[in-house]
Amino acid sequence: MNELRHQIETEPRSRASGLQVAYVTIDESAEGQRIDNFLLKVAKGVPKSHIYRVLRSGEVRVNKGRIDATYRLKLGDVVRIPPIRVAEKAAEGTFVPAGEFPVLFEDTHLLVIDKPAGVAVHGGSGVAFGVIEQLRRARPDAKFLELVHRLDRETSGILVLAKKRSALVHLHEQIRGSDMDKRYFACVAGEFPNARQHVKLPLYKYSTPDGERRVRVQADGLASHTVFNRVKAFESYTLLEAELKTGRTHQIRVHLQSTGFPIVGDEKYGDFALNKALSRSGARPGLKRMFLHAHRLTFLHPNTGEPITVSAPLPPECVDFLQQLTPIGAPT
Repeated sequence: MNELRHQIETEPRSRASGLQVAYVTIDESAEGQRIDNFLLKVAKGVPKSHIYRVLRSGEVRVNKGRIDATYRLKLGDVVRIPPIRVAEKAAEGTFVPAGEFPVLFEDTHLLVIDKPAGVAVHGGSGVAFGVIEQLRRARPDAKFLELVHRLDRETSGILVLAKKRSALVHLHEQIRGSDMDKRYFACVAGEFPNARQHVKLPLYKYSTPDGERRVRVQADGLASHTVFNRVKAFESYTLLEAELKTGRTHQIRVHLQSTGFPIVGDEKYGDFALNKALSRSGARPGLKRMFLHAHRLTFLHPNTGEPITVSAPLPPECVDFLQQLTPIGAPT
C-alpha cells in the first residue's frame, strides 16, 4: 500500500471495530483498474470472498455512492475502504527483503530487468515473496510497479515491469495481439534434426495430486505455437532459439518434451536421469539449473510507439556448460 499512503485520509473510528476507515483518492497509478482488483492489491492477505462481501454490502463506496465489483476507477475518485483486520494481520507476519536486479532498460514508463534462475517473479504457491515484492520494497517511493508478464521460477532472462498503469495496459494489448517478439535460448538433450521447426500442439493445464501445476499436450487444450531455430549442434545436445507465437504456461518446455527433445535440467518435464548426472559435483559436462533463458524481447514503447529491442546475455553457468560440449564436426 506504499503507493497510496500519501493519498489516504481516515475517519476517527469505525462503529463495529474501532479501526479506521480509509479514504483513498485515485491517481494515475490506479486509474482504469477495476475496484475489486484494486482492493485485492490494497488489502493483501484478505480472501477474495471477503473483498466481494464488503463490495456487495456497500461498505466500499466511490464518491459516496455504491458501486459493483466491475466498476473501473477514474482519476480523482475517492474510495471509502472499510477496516479489514485480516489484511493488517497478514501484513504483520510477512518480511520481504529489498532486492534489485540487473537493469536492462528503464525510463519513466518501464523497468526491464535480467531475472536470475531460481527466483520467483511473485509470491504464492509456497513462495513467500518474489521479484515484484522485492523491487517494491527496494523502491518505496514508486507509485506504481506491476509485472507485465511472467517467467517460470527456473527460467532466467528478460522480465518487463510497468511503472504506469497506462504502460501496463498498452503492453498487455501488444501481448494479446501477438505484437511482442519473445526469443529464448534452450539447450536440449539430443541432436535436433531441423534448422527451423514449427510446433503446434494444444496445451492443457492441470494439477498433480499434491497441488503442483503442470501442463500436457491434450486435444482439448489451448492452441499453442512455438518456432524452434537450431543455433548450434553438439554431440548429444543442441542449442535452440525458441520464438513464442503464443504465450501458454510452460509452453516451450512441454513442446520440446513432446517432440522428444527435453530441456537440459528441466525438473518437471526433462530427462530426470540425465539431469541427476549433470548436477553431480564435479560432473563434466555439468549443470545445476534448467537451460532456458529469455534472451531477446522486441516491443513498441507504450508512450512513444518506437520499437525497442532488449537483450540479456546468457548467464555464466550456461556459457560454461556449452563450452564443455563438443560441437558436431569439431576435430577429435
